[in-house]
Amino acid sequence: MATPSRSWTRNISPNAARVFFLLILFQVPLFRITCRAGVCTTPLHVTSSQLIASEIFPIAAVKGLLFPGAIAHGLVADMTVPSWNNLLNIYNLTNVKEVSAVTDLQRLEVLSGSYFAVAGAFIGLLKPGRMSMFGTLLIIWGLVKEGFLGKPVNVDPSRAVYVSPTMLIALICSFASVKYDLKKTMRTVAARPVAKPLQSSSKSKLK
Repeated sequence: MATPSRSWTRNISPNAARVFFLLILFQVPLFRITCRAGVCTTPLHVTSSQLIASEIFPIAAVKGLLFPGAIAHGLVADMTVPSWNNLLNIYNLTNVKEVSAVTDLQRLEVLSGSYFAVAGAFIGLLKPGRMSMFGTLLIIWGLVKEGFLGKPVNVDPSRAVYVSPTMLIALICSFASVKYDLKKTMRTVAARPVAKPLQSSSKSKLK
């Protein structure tokens, strides 16, 4: 019978994956960075702007991803539910196809990290893995590169890069969602065979 402490440690990974999923789905602001939609504050916003611009997914599917977060933001802001037809206007995605792709290419780490973070959030509900962690680390590296190293340089203060304290929660959840089997690792190390010297080489040394 498993002790309460062991059962608690086993539940860390799935619980952390659920928290990370809620952060992504309800679009809790994690950062601020320039994107095709103007200014993006969540990985889902960055991903949605790219999906609509590239026409990879139908607009209805992208709106379905954005709608839960739009409802949450509307209820928190003024207790209203946004209209489905007005969803693209809320996120400034109506003319995103006409915006140059240079904006995203200059922030390739944030773009690719957002893809991994969103995909990892959904996949993590079924099987927690390293995709969320990898995406979060890519986003952080992109933000650090632009904010501290000045690549690319942004002179507009309203569009300057910003990292929200909630990014720390997302980072912790992404790391905690990875399941580490220490017992299996120890068994693998213990079962690893030790190389023995060949008899011919040992005899040659005696001569």
